[in-house]
Amino acid sequence: MNNLQFQNDVNLLLAVLPDKIKSQITHSKMEDVIEIVLDIGRRPEIRHSDGKIDKLEVGEITQEDIDSVVSKLPEFTTDNRSGLPGTLHRISAIRNRQGKIVGLTCRVGRVVTGTIACIKDFCLMGKSILFLGRPGVGKTTKLREISRLVADELGKRVVVVDTSNEIAGDGDIPHPAIGSARRMQVRQPEYQKDIMIEAVENHTPEVIVVDEIGTEAEAQAARTIAERGVMLIATAHGNTLENLIKNPTLSDLVGGIQSVTLGDDEAKRRASQKTVLEREKQPTFDIVIEIIDRNTLAVYKNTSEAVDYILRGWPIRPEIRKVQEDANIAENAKTLAEHINQYETQLLEKPEDSLKFSFSRKDYVESVKPIKKIYLYAVSRSIVEKAIERLDLNAELTRNIDDADLVIAHKNFAKGGAKILSTANEYRLQVFFVKTNSMAQIQKVLKDALCVEDDAPEAIHGYYDDAERALDEAKAAIDKILAGAKKIELNPQNQQIRKLQHALVEQHNLESSSVGEGKDRHLRIVGGNDFDKE
Repeated sequence: MNNLQFQNDVNLLLAVLPDKIKSQITHSKMEDVIEIVLDIGRRPEIRHSDGKIDKLEVGEITQEDIDSVVSKLPEFTTDNRSGLPGTLHRISAIRNRQGKIVGLTCRVGRVVTGTIACIKDFCLMGKSILFLGRPGVGKTTKLREISRLVADELGKRVVVVDTSNEIAGDGDIPHPAIGSARRMQVRQPEYQKDIMIEAVENHTPEVIVVDEIGTEAEAQAARTIAERGVMLIATAHGNTLENLIKNPTLSDLVGGIQSVTLGDDEAKRRASQKTVLEREKQPTFDIVIEIIDRNTLAVYKNTSEAVDYILRGWPIRPEIRKVQEDANIAENAKTLAEHINQYETQLLEKPEDSLKFSFSRKDYVESVKPIKKIYLYAVSRSIVEKAIERLDLNAELTRNIDDADLVIAHKNFAKGGAKILSTANEYRLQVFFVKTNSMAQIQKVLKDALCVEDDAPEAIHGYYDDAERALDEAKAAIDKILAGAKKIELNPQNQQIRKLQHALVEQHNLESSSVGEGKDRHLRIVGGNDFDKE
């Protein structure tokens, strides 16, 4: 939305407010406003995106003020929401016990572009995507932009199931922000599941977009849609994938969870309890994306694998994608667009190359980011600064973990309930450990953390720990076996890591055995039919 269009939309919102409030609000004040709050007996509030709250000096809101606003709005629905036709603004009501409206929350709607730039490659894969995140982090904004992208740029038949009219705005004509996508309104929230099925049965969509899946019936409707071969883009209640797995109402979205009792030998081999939790069926959504904040997303590219890893306690980290906001992005916009178009064309012509496109685009987006911000924990700041200067790295130190891209901590804090680990996990930050505060050790960790090419023949990203590397190697070997390879031997690992690899092999209905002695002991993976020949 350009600035003129936003000003026009703001004028429509201001037009329904009492005159004493309109006189205190200018367009410049509205640039970062998310809500205007009117409660009887209190001064009106203007809430900004950075958390700041301005109380207007216009006296307390009266019942007459509330009634004046309500009289200019379309009728409120059963979920106490109304809106302004042709805009994305939403007005929600608070009622007293007699049903009388005593408060209003006027949410300012905007069209924000570029919010899916860092995950555009996933949106082009044709796979179903589920977004998770707390209220206010931009889930609906991303749905709106994806609707336009898929409908206009890919030419897909897109139907938006718009329960609260937040995606496409109020009124019978959808807001231009969703492009040529069609919109189906929902009369009452409890009918959302029915409209989802109706959309599939009556309007032959290739893609369905739905906001806030929150009930078991809606989760079942989503599964029905996915099983009919329709791409589904949706949001759900929950902040993280792990929370969603533990939610009995919505866990079906990621495959459902069942309790399984293992035999004595199997439990011993897995080094686990006899009763374990396992995924029940194929997930409804192929990809899960956690929205950490408006510019940071954590992507699980394979939902089945991610759920299995979490349930078994295996180490797994999502891929972190960030929306870049620095000046270099603007300066390189043309080059970036040409680069993306090149790979999008390749992706559309050769879907099998989509994974290559994903990494190529990510690497390019990251390459134009000028600097990595590092948060230190029990590590010498002066030595790290000297190492950054000596290696000429695009990095700087920050004392605020909110601004950090990664964490470097002393290895003494790698175990136990260290606060830095829980904090880093909350912010979805990669953590790297140094054994000592020596220049050599810190330089090595910095190279790993910033993916600086090393002289070693196997220079790999430092954020993988030993277990993750070993599981990645086992997964690659499994893929080769399934593709026809007879036998593959992995690199030597300790006993605990080999147990993880054995479990992963078994999950794919293959056979493995540990061979070799001492430090050379490792896994040999073979197809089921070839195992007896060993």
